[in-house]
Amino acid sequence: MGNRPKILIVDDEPFNIDYLEQELEDLGYATLSAGDGQAALEIVATESPDMILLDIMMPVMNGFEVLSRLKENKAWRDIPVVIISAIDDMQTIAQGIEMGAEDYLPKPFEPVLLMARMKAGLEKKRLRDMEQTYLQGLERELEIGREIQADFLPKTILQPEGWEIATSFVSARETAGDYYDVFQFTGDKIGLMLGDVCDKGLGSALYMTLFRSLLRAASDIGTWGDNTSNPKDDGQRLIAAAQLTNNYITTVHHSASYSTLFYGILDPASGELCYLNAGHEPPLILRDSQIRKRLKGTGPVVGLIEDAEFRVGNTELEPGELLLVYSDGFTDVQNPHGEMYSREKLLSLFNQPFDNAQSLVDRIVSEVSSFRGDAIQFDDMTLMAVMRKG
Repeated sequence: MGNRPKILIVDDEPFNIDYLEQELEDLGYATLSAGDGQAALEIVATESPDMILLDIMMPVMNGFEVLSRLKENKAWRDIPVVIISAIDDMQTIAQGIEMGAEDYLPKPFEPVLLMARMKAGLEKKRLRDMEQTYLQGLERELEIGREIQADFLPKTILQPEGWEIATSFVSARETAGDYYDVFQFTGDKIGLMLGDVCDKGLGSALYMTLFRSLLRAASDIGTWGDNTSNPKDDGQRLIAAAQLTNNYITTVHHSASYSTLFYGILDPASGELCYLNAGHEPPLILRDSQIRKRLKGTGPVVGLIEDAEFRVGNTELEPGELLLVYSDGFTDVQNPHGEMYSREKLLSLFNQPFDNAQSLVDRIVSEVSSFRGDAIQFDDMTLMAVMRKG
C-alpha cells in the first residue's frame, strides 16, 4: 500500500469531502476525492486506492451502482468500501453490506469512529494483499510443476510405417496422475504405455513422474540379471520393468500410492503385441465398429504389493484393427446432474464407423466433454489409439 495509504472519498457534498480530507490527512493518510460515482470509478482505474469511503445518494451514478461495479471487477473487488450514511438509514446500510461493503460510517462523523473504521478496513486490505501474494506464488509453483511434468510426456508421437497412433491427455488439475508414453526400442519395436496413479493433484503428480521414470529406465536396460549382450524377449522385458518399479516403490517409499498400468511392446512389421495389464481398464481391440477382444488384467497394480507377480499376454493386430487404451477418468466423469458417463456409454461410441485413430479419439473426447458440460472434471482423462492401416 506504500508509505501513505490512499483513501478515496466519494461524496457530492463538498463540506463532507473537506472534513474527511482534513481528518484523514491528520491521521497520516493520502486522500483522493470524487463528487459522483462515475468520477470515482475513473479514479479507481488510474489510482488504485487502498480504501473507499462511499456515499450512496449521488448524481450521475449512485453508490449502489459504484459498489456493484467494484465487486464485479476482479482487480477492484478486494478494495474495502465503507458506506457513508445517516445513522438512522439502516435499510441503506444493510443493502450496502449485503452487496459487499465492509462497514458503514454514520453522519455526522465521529473522529474516533472514523479512525477505528480506517484501521479495521486497511488491516483487512493488508491481509487480503498478503493472501493474494501467497496464492500467486502458489499458482506459479503449480505452473512450474505442470511444465516439469509435461517434460515427462512425449512431445511428439511416433508414427511407424503402416500405423497411426493418436493420443489425448486432459488433466483434471494443474498437475496430473495419469501418464503415457510411446517410444522406440533398439530395432523397430514400439513401447506403448498408459498408467494412472491413484488419487489426484500434486501428490499423485509426483508419483506419476517416479513411476514413469522407473518404468522407462528399466525398459531401456538391455539385459536382466546376466552379462550377456542380448536383451531378453518382450515378455521378460515387461515383467522385469514392472517388478523393478513395483519393488522399488514398495520397499523404498512405503507409500500407499500405486499405479494401474497398461504396457505393451508392438512389432509394427507383424502386428504382434506383447502386453502387461496391471489392474488397468481392459484395453479394447476394435474392428468394423465391433469389439473383437478385451485385454484383461495380467497382474495387480504396480506399487502396492511387495514382490507381486506379473504375467503378460499376447495378441495380434490385423490390418484395419485398432487398439484403444484409456484411463478410468472417461468412465467416471459426471454431468451437472451428478450422473456418471459409464463404461456402457463409452462403448456405444464404437458402434459408428471411424476412418482413423485420430477421428475416434476426437469423437470420444468431444462426446465426453459434451456430457460433462460445466461440471467439474474430477479425474484425469488419458486416451491412446493405435491403428494398423489397411
